[in-house]
Amino acid sequence: MTEIRVPEMGLVVLVGVSGSGKSHFARKHFKPTQVVSSDFCRGVVSDDDNDQSATGDAFDLLHYIVAKRLRRGLLTVVDATNVQSKAREALLRVAKEHDVLSAAIVLDVPERLAAERNAARPERDLAPHVIPRQRRELRRGMRSLGREFRRVHVLTGPQEIDAATIAYEKAWNDKRELTGPFDVIGDVHGCRAELEDLLTGLGYEIDRDAQARAVGANHPGGRSAVFVGDLVDRGPDTPGVLRLVKGMVAAGDALCVSGNHEAKLIRALRGRKVRVAHGLAESLEQLAAQEEDFRDDALRFMDGLISHYVLDGGRMVVAHAGLKEDYHGRASGRVRSFALYGDTTGETDEYGLPVRYPWARDYRGKAMVVYGHTPVPEAEWVNNTICLDTGVVFGGKLTALRYPERELVSVPARQVWYEPTRPLEAPAGASTGGHRENDVLNIGDVLGNQGVETRLMGRVTVREENALAALEVMSRFAVDPRWLVYLPPTMAPAETSSLPGYLEHPAEALAAYRDKGVVRAVCEEKHMGSRAVAVVCRDASVAVERFGVTDGTTGAVYTRTGRSFFRDPSRTAEVLDRLRAAIGAAGLWEELDTGWLVIDGELLPWSAKAMDLIRTQYAATGAAARAALPMASDVLARADARGLDLGGLRERVDRRAANASRFRDAYARYCWTVDGLTGIRFAPFQILAGEGRSWADARDHEWHMAVAERLADNDPSELVQRTRSVTVDLGSPQSEAAAVEWWEKLTAAGGEGMVVKPLGPLPEGIKVQPGVKCRGAEYLRIIYGPDYLEPENLDRLRRRSLGRKRSLAMREHALGTEALGRLAGGEPLWRVHQAVFAVLALESEPVDPRL
Repeated sequence: MTEIRVPEMGLVVLVGVSGSGKSHFARKHFKPTQVVSSDFCRGVVSDDDNDQSATGDAFDLLHYIVAKRLRRGLLTVVDATNVQSKAREALLRVAKEHDVLSAAIVLDVPERLAAERNAARPERDLAPHVIPRQRRELRRGMRSLGREFRRVHVLTGPQEIDAATIAYEKAWNDKRELTGPFDVIGDVHGCRAELEDLLTGLGYEIDRDAQARAVGANHPGGRSAVFVGDLVDRGPDTPGVLRLVKGMVAAGDALCVSGNHEAKLIRALRGRKVRVAHGLAESLEQLAAQEEDFRDDALRFMDGLISHYVLDGGRMVVAHAGLKEDYHGRASGRVRSFALYGDTTGETDEYGLPVRYPWARDYRGKAMVVYGHTPVPEAEWVNNTICLDTGVVFGGKLTALRYPERELVSVPARQVWYEPTRPLEAPAGASTGGHRENDVLNIGDVLGNQGVETRLMGRVTVREENALAALEVMSRFAVDPRWLVYLPPTMAPAETSSLPGYLEHPAEALAAYRDKGVVRAVCEEKHMGSRAVAVVCRDASVAVERFGVTDGTTGAVYTRTGRSFFRDPSRTAEVLDRLRAAIGAAGLWEELDTGWLVIDGELLPWSAKAMDLIRTQYAATGAAARAALPMASDVLARADARGLDLGGLRERVDRRAANASRFRDAYARYCWTVDGLTGIRFAPFQILAGEGRSWADARDHEWHMAVAERLADNDPSELVQRTRSVTVDLGSPQSEAAAVEWWEKLTAAGGEGMVVKPLGPLPEGIKVQPGVKCRGAEYLRIIYGPDYLEPENLDRLRRRSLGRKRSLAMREHALGTEALGRLAGGEPLWRVHQAVFAVLALESEPVDPRL
């Protein structure tokens, strides 16, 4: 029995004459989706698997499919004769373009057997010379297969072919099964004493040999070290560093990737011609003083180091000079080159050193990339990457990143061991002012099929035209993007009511949640104002450190579309001051262990933001109706007095006049005069996020209501307004009746209505709306017009479709929650903006704005 080992991710090329059994072999050993057959592609482009005139188009399609699969990191098996080197060359070119390994499996059967098999398939109708020609080409090509492919497996005869088995090999860099916790350590460069200091500070216990030399280290808590390479050169004790790290790797206490200095030292130790510079002379001198066995072991250790590791299910990648996303988990010369040396522009700077392309500035990968290579004064996050080379050998410090904690630990250099050629620089793409992440959002981050990945709903896609419209709004009107960390989702209305005189009623909202298996719900007062998000920092230093804002502002108050709520920045500052004071008086900074909060709420009155809309749309409509309808009613009254048959017209006009008066009263009760902040109210109903925590979904709505009430209780300025609420037991008709009665009193007194939200735990595997609004009958006059309750109008409105609105509400909620999670987790600002931007883009979808 022959075991054939093939890469888990890569290209497998089956080679054999027609009739050698390649298709049967592929079906037996591989998934149907893994196999790309030339016959299948020929059928796709011509409707005939055997139409040889379609061969050119068929192989164009085959190469296209292979390329797409390899780009996605999928094992791909090509079922074609592949006996000609030219055919294999085209496939190998595709594999090289996608930096994957390739293997060939040759099925070598006697010519007679292949001819018999083809004769049994009359649809093939091969000319007599075809199989002999293919066999000659196969024989000629066998000599070059070993040079073409990383591995070649030759199976001779039907018995050996039938007995063969397939085994999958993971890539050497694939350590996804290792989940940590890890301590990733930056460039050591021969600074053995500082490495021991750092390991000790991280809690490792150092093992020593009889000569007291460090030969290993382990962590009692089960942590593992990961070295980013450049262990050698420049420093005082390259052999000591190699001895310690080699021992840790051998014992399974550490991983290590190769650095460019290891690669150069290997060449020098093997006697190859290299330029002895950048500390190489020091390493050669130090190693020359060691025993030959140690030098041989050190050479084998360095030579065995690979270019990069993919760890923790693909969440972290470690490479010496960093690695762009397309290369993660791949294997090729250019991947190794990038991992060891980075990407250069081909230019040199004034110090004669290569100018490196700032790949991290454009990085958009999901995996955290941890690297070294280019010394920097401080380790800073750039997008989802961090450089840990903080120049210990140049008198800086040796730095480690604790993962998954994202905590940096450093020890200072004991002295300057090597004078740097150029001064240390901040990492390319790092921003100033303490802001830790790159804040550039690319339109491609939300366009196309990739969409935005969310925890709650998987991938949410955004249409290109919607994204472009959102980009226009953001770029021209939005607040400083560093404050724009969340946009509130839209909310769907309750199911349409069938009760007389109602379009929306709590009975339907409560019943819908009950039918989904929800046990409890909270009904929150819906304020008639304008949705507002407040980002509040405890002081200016937090704004600088956490958000990178250095202009003295300490937060923002903005609308659902990301625009500043107040045109006057001083008005925003006053609101933030009052909110900050209430947060402090309520003890929330300490209780929630944060220096900033994102709060969702409603800013009142409605007229504070919507006065122009009220004047041009609502007031104009109301004034016209109240002027025209009484005059019409008077004329009809005189006609009725004369005995004319009006057919009920006078009664309809009188009702319309009364409806117009109610319409005016409906919007007028949400408008009042404000003077500065006098008359302005902010009604919070959700504490969204703070440092390290997103509470949007982590705490139930009762907690949010309690915190909002504490803010109101601790605000002497009367800016913060309470949001009343009622909790409902959905298994109790009495509890539901009490909630309905509460809503009726609320709306009868002029309230807009309420929002019903489920209280956990929510049923497994069932999509549940995060909240539905149930608006009062009089408020809905503003939305649907003065006469919407007239029977003919109400019947039409009851046929309104809520499906699109409900879908939109679910997707926007998922995106909002995702943005908050990324923000609280300290992810790059572009990652936060990716989800925020998508919410704004979805608002361009064609959904009835009255819903």
